[in-house]
Amino acid sequence: MSETAASGLAGLDPVIHAPKRLAAMAVLSTADQVTFRFLKERLGIADSDLSKQMSALEAAGYVAVHKSGRGRGASTSFKLTRAGRTAYRAHRAALQALLGDD
Repeated sequence: MSETAASGLAGLDPVIHAPKRLAAMAVLSTADQVTFRFLKERLGIADSDLSKQMSALEAAGYVAVHKSGRGRGASTSFKLTRAGRTAYRAHRAALQALLGDD
């Protein structure tokens, strides 16, 4: 294993690396804020699964959650925190170092 690949491995973030969380972070990195519904449809996962994935990202401090309203009119939206954006960029760089150029 090359030194670059080894450093890439060390830079992988286990919280972000899970496929569904990585996909969510990728979507969030391109938007100011996204709704629960948008993210659910974009990722093609169930409500409970999305809630679980986003809770893990929120617990890590990577995502801020905003809830408005109650009942049927309630809305939940997500946005990357500064720490989340930094962690996502570092994770991408580690993946690129690990995979190298083709």
